[in-house]
Amino acid sequence: MTITREQQITLNDFLKLPETKPASEFINGKIIQKPMPQGEHSRLQIKMCTTINQVAETQKIAYAFPELRCTFGGDTIVPDVAVFRWERIPKTTTGKISNRFEIHPDWIIEILSPEQQQKKVLSKLLHCSRNDTELGWLINPDEESVLAVFPGQKIDLYDGDDQLPIIAGVELKLTASEVFGWLSFS
Repeated sequence: MTITREQQITLNDFLKLPETKPASEFINGKIIQKPMPQGEHSRLQIKMCTTINQVAETQKIAYAFPELRCTFGGDTIVPDVAVFRWERIPKTTTGKISNRFEIHPDWIIEILSPEQQQKKVLSKLLHCSRNDTELGWLINPDEESVLAVFPGQKIDLYDGDDQLPIIAGVELKLTASEVFGWLSFS
């Protein structure tokens, strides 16, 4: 069950609150706690990060982060996977990775959990699209489909042997069937 607090609070006030487990997000002026990840969700999340990073990290093209807080456009979200182009990864003056990411991801991947409302997750993807995220995915394990959100909030649906869209520069080819095949342990 997703917990939503209805009291009015500012983004700055929210960011001063202690972190919750699972993470809470601040979207459209409301605090929304993410559901606790379950088996399918965890498997897809780690496989997605590993697969993207095997292709993109070695060439310093991009990096996929799991559960990374990103604050931009008046909201703070914690995508299941946030992919940043290498040159956009926030760094300290010494060149180390920053702890705070106050920019939009280049690619956001959300995995729908059984108790999550698709509308709320899609709303997060659309917020990212409005704030210059190049690509958003909403992975639906129950329907074995991937809904993609493109610039201009164009939306398309992929399943079966459909080739999934990937951000430019990341040389990765995946079909919806391959992604959902990661769930099989037989």
